[in-house]
Amino acid sequence: MAATPVPTALGAYRLLLRATRIAFHGDFTTLHAARAEARKQFDQHRELGVDTPMRIQHAVETAEILRTNVVQGIKVSDAGEDTDRYELRIHEHIERGDNDTIKTAGKNKKVKVAVGKTCSNTQS
Repeated sequence: MAATPVPTALGAYRLLLRATRIAFHGDFTTLHAARAEARKQFDQHRELGVDTPMRIQHAVETAEILRTNVVQGIKVSDAGEDTDRYELRIHEHIERGDNDTIKTAGKNKKVKVAVGKTCSNTQS
C-alpha cells in the first residue's frame, strides 16, 4: 500500500483556499476573513524551519475540517413567526454520521468521548 504524499506548502495553501470556498460559499464576509487569515498565517511562516512539515500538516487538517465539518446556517424570515429559523447549507462534502453511539448508549449510560484530543494528536 502506497503512503499518502505530503503536499508542499503551496499545495497545502491551495487546498485550504479550496476548502474555504466550499465551506463559506455565498458568505463573502466570512470567506474573505478566512482567506485573509490563511494568507496571514502562511506569510508569517514563509521561511523554512524545523516545524514546516507540522505547519503544512496543520493546514491540510484544517482544510479537511472546513470541507467536511463546517455547516453554515442562513436565517430564514417567515412572516407571522416570532421564532428565528435557519436553513442549513449542507453540501456533498459534509461528513454525515449515523448517531450509533447515541442509540447504543441507553438511558442511563454515558458515551465516552476523548476530550482534549485534536487532529494533530491522532495517529494515522
